[in-house]
Amino acid sequence: MNNPGHETIVILDYGSQYTQLIARRVRELQVYCEILPWDKPQAQVLALAPRGFILSGGPNSVYAPDAPTLPPYLLQTDVPVLGLCYGMQLMAHTLGGRVVPADRREYGAAQIRVLDPQSPLFVGLENHLVVWMSHGDRVETLPDGFDVIATSDNTPFAAIAARERPWYGLQFHPEVQHTPQGGEILRRFLFDVCHCSGDWTAGSFIRQAIERIRAQVGDGVVVCGLSGGVDSAVTATLIHRAVGDQLTCVYVNTGMMRKGESEQVISTFEREQGMRLIAVDATEEFLDALTGVVDPEQKRRIIGEKFVRIFERESRRIVQGQTRKFLGQGTIYPDVIESAGRSTAQRIKSHHNVGGLPAEMEFELVEPLRDLFKDEVRRVGEALGLGHELIWRHPFPGPGLAVRVLSEVTWERLERLREADAIWIEELRRAGLYDEVAQAFAVLLPVQTVGVMGDGRTYQQVVALRAVITDDFMTATWAPLPHDFLARVSNRIVNEVAGVNRVVYDISTKPPATIEWE
Repeated sequence: MNNPGHETIVILDYGSQYTQLIARRVRELQVYCEILPWDKPQAQVLALAPRGFILSGGPNSVYAPDAPTLPPYLLQTDVPVLGLCYGMQLMAHTLGGRVVPADRREYGAAQIRVLDPQSPLFVGLENHLVVWMSHGDRVETLPDGFDVIATSDNTPFAAIAARERPWYGLQFHPEVQHTPQGGEILRRFLFDVCHCSGDWTAGSFIRQAIERIRAQVGDGVVVCGLSGGVDSAVTATLIHRAVGDQLTCVYVNTGMMRKGESEQVISTFEREQGMRLIAVDATEEFLDALTGVVDPEQKRRIIGEKFVRIFERESRRIVQGQTRKFLGQGTIYPDVIESAGRSTAQRIKSHHNVGGLPAEMEFELVEPLRDLFKDEVRRVGEALGLGHELIWRHPFPGPGLAVRVLSEVTWERLERLREADAIWIEELRRAGLYDEVAQAFAVLLPVQTVGVMGDGRTYQQVVALRAVITDDFMTATWAPLPHDFLARVSNRIVNEVAGVNRVVYDISTKPPATIEWE
């Protein structure tokens, strides 16, 4: 675990679906926070010198035999604590209060009445607030030393506060958009109760990241794989700012990239940023390996393995004769949370970006973004001076266009899809719609249909267009783009892309569909 030198709020995770959202709301207020499992060893938690604790919600009942518990060290600290839903119930239960199943489960919007408008959490806010409830249990009896500071019709103890210590509990979720004043409540906890100063900014992160990279790498050499995506781009730029020519980037052109992307990567990082860059055009190798393959999972496996072997080959040349070898990777905070790993100096065996490098190569990881969410990575990229088009590029699958060609991958089909996709993206940008949707792309279908061009009959392929709106990519809705805009895109594709005579627009939501078609 690594304290980044900022005042820190620790979020103890009890399994809430909103835990990452709590962290995002805290970070938006420029206060650094980390999500840790509720049972993380005491020494590792306190090493962060927390300014405050937030106890998340969770699916359990505090009175269940195997329910997660309140860490004993919290009872021995004077650091402020804010319990949310299960966190509040656990606080009350542990300190001698009583938690019972609610007479009526409460899910959705509710109105609370503030009983203590001078409470630090509510001072300056209205006395009646709309909040979002999501609970099946409720606190029936408060522990000694606690007062109720807000109530609702169905929840007598909607918010509670201790008299002798800065402990608070909320039975609602302040982190969700459905609690309009939730951000203000969190702001008051962070600044008025925990006395944070709000120094978590892109600029301060960059300065400290550069210092940490220099301290870690010393006189060693770093290899970093560039994909053209924002995570690897920001990672490479930070490492280059820290150690200069000790970094060598490797870009492998699989032939599956979108139109102009390979040229953009080389131009941005080699010419504009002045980085050492090895660009490998392995198009023929990948096409040969994909001959006859239709299944998307098999395509992913083949492309992943081929990429690793090429990256391994280039990396061996770069680090030959070096004793201190590092691998720069664009791991971000959601990856860390999901893997529950916090070690920053582990040997490389596998990874979601560059997996399968031999253990004997003994690379040490450099992961400067492992404490950031995606939106924070983008803000850092902007502060580093990387271009808007690169920073806000839509997500792109690792195997590239190979999984958007829904049949055997050939150069002709790749080029057909590449041109159609380029027209789609160009028109979205021209209409000012690109930044309004979260992801947009074209798919080449394994379908041929009859058409008419001029006086002749055609029998050609179909392109499907996809554009979605989403905040988290867990759910998504199709983008209701103007009909005349879609007609213009369709007309261009049919007229400009050889071999395509029909265009369709995907209006499926996720769920039940996925965002990608593979």
